[in-house]
Amino acid sequence: MNYFTKAKPYNSLNEYNLKKYGKKIAKINLNGGFTCPNRDGLKGVGGCTFCGKLGAGEFAGDKTKSITEQFNEIKDVMDNKWKDLLYMPYFQAYSNTYSSIENLDKLYKEALNVIPEKTFGISIATRGDCIDEKIGAYLGELNKKTHVQVELGLQTSNEKTSIRINRCMTNLEFINAVNILRKYNIEIVVHIINGLPGETIEDNLKTIDFINKLDVQGIKFHSLLLIKDTYMYLEYQKEPFHILTQDEYVKIVCEQICHMRSDIIIHRLSADTKIDDLIMPKWTIKKMTVMNDIDKYLRNNNLYQGIKYKGGN
Repeated sequence: MNYFTKAKPYNSLNEYNLKKYGKKIAKINLNGGFTCPNRDGLKGVGGCTFCGKLGAGEFAGDKTKSITEQFNEIKDVMDNKWKDLLYMPYFQAYSNTYSSIENLDKLYKEALNVIPEKTFGISIATRGDCIDEKIGAYLGELNKKTHVQVELGLQTSNEKTSIRINRCMTNLEFINAVNILRKYNIEIVVHIINGLPGETIEDNLKTIDFINKLDVQGIKFHSLLLIKDTYMYLEYQKEPFHILTQDEYVKIVCEQICHMRSDIIIHRLSADTKIDDLIMPKWTIKKMTVMNDIDKYLRNNNLYQGIKYKGGN
């Protein structure tokens, strides 16, 4: 498909939602008070080395408040930005299936019932090793009542890198999670990070090839962020490694988009965090500039999503 007939030269989430639902869907970032198996000692300690003290939930709600309070506070912020929204509660911080079914059910249902008439589904960020048959069956039942979307952190398909960043999850565990979730027709969005220490453009493209072979529906691209008080920042201080420039990041993402299946929806093109916690790269602060540069690079070079994909889709 030639994506120059679209508003973007790739499958953008906003365009997809507007076409399918007629409205913008705002994610309401929530903190359910979870942790991760590579933080609490089950599989490791300290968490992924790039992950901050809030477990990638820097913009999520305050875990000392109820889910309802968090939802309403963040909803009000979104309503000031956009009008006539649909809401999707998004359990963002840490691994949001790493608990008992009873606790998950309580938290998820509370989020879904704050404003049910304007709430479209639920998004749950987690790890592949926090999905098993029991969790999958539960989410499958929930998926019959509302739209369930699961965001899975892969970051890279290079298992040597995964050891270096203390991911404590194998590629096989990730694949098994995808297969379980798809058995219940649950939408999957994969997170990847470009710029991890020691990785090359070849590694970045191999990660896309890995994803292309799986039954996933969406992707989030992230640039590596060096954040205060993380193990990765301590590692960088002892032995600095290359941090991508904006131009380098833009070219990598564009190349990945070209190699990616055309049906995969792009949910995010660039990462951000709280400015006070960001050590580098500072160019990530201007998120819209990065997104615009990606669009320009693709258009100026007559490129679009899937143009270099050779898998047959």
